[in-house]
Amino acid sequence: MALHPQILAQRELRARRAEPPLYTLSLADARAADLAAIRAAGGSPRPLYEVTERRLDGPGGELSARVYRPSGERPLPALLYYFGGGWTLGSIDTADVLCRTLAEEAGCLVVTVGYRLAPEHPFPAAVHDCHAALRWVAANAAELGADPARLAVGGDSAGGNLAAAVTLLARAAGDVVPVGQLLVYPNTDQLAEDGSMRDNTDPWLFNRHSVAWYARHYLPPGADAADPLASPLRAADLSGLPPALVITAEHDPLRDQGEAYARRLAEAGVPVELTRYPGMAHGFFAMGGTVDAATTATRQAARHLRECFTAS
Repeated sequence: MALHPQILAQRELRARRAEPPLYTLSLADARAADLAAIRAAGGSPRPLYEVTERRLDGPGGELSARVYRPSGERPLPALLYYFGGGWTLGSIDTADVLCRTLAEEAGCLVVTVGYRLAPEHPFPAAVHDCHAALRWVAANAAELGADPARLAVGGDSAGGNLAAAVTLLARAAGDVVPVGQLLVYPNTDQLAEDGSMRDNTDPWLFNRHSVAWYARHYLPPGADAADPLASPLRAADLSGLPPALVITAEHDPLRDQGEAYARRLAEAGVPVELTRYPGMAHGFFAMGGTVDAATTATRQAARHLRECFTAS
């Protein structure tokens, strides 16, 4: 299927403006441009009952966090949401509209953490920060008004990669086990050379060159790209992981590896729902103000989370 007209319009606007791909910019300029683009496409942030800023102790020092509360009900189930941006871009602010939407639609607390970014803090810093945030919510559930028995993890793109990696760490640790996972066009294989990776080269969309640029920042020299915490698809055993919703986009270099991960989960006995959104490109999930499919996808994500929280 061709690009959806709403995605095509954005692609053509970038082409007319000759907007340089993020991977051609300096880190500072790429981070600023990424935030501006997400804010432009994301729509208006929903007002919530309460949004608070917090600090938590991470493995490399203090981390920032933001807690979104849709109502005064206590305790509420909670989603740990990890923002995207190739482990290199992104921030709590880039996920703000998404987190507000998921909190209201799923009726849960949403907690997002400002994990350390590469290349200043390469792999595996972000993974361990995100796992620390899950443990922090569980340990401080009473104060936060969260139900420690109903915690889920999720994220988009690199955030989906981090969510998948956190489930592996949580399974190994055995102390805080999420009841569900939301993986939106996740990176699952740093070594992927599949059809979607080869085919997606359009300079006005997220493409294979984008993927390579992020990976160069995230994986330091000598890092093992096949490490399951970097490439969850390469984990030997995926059994016992939380029920998953995997969302992919048709025109996305990460499509095939995301779908391969869903198949591996299913083969390991993990309940999985996989949905490919036709005509969509990478990043559409955060485009609730401009792309109708983003609204459909966030509602699907909220339904999955409600089901996970109810089943626990």
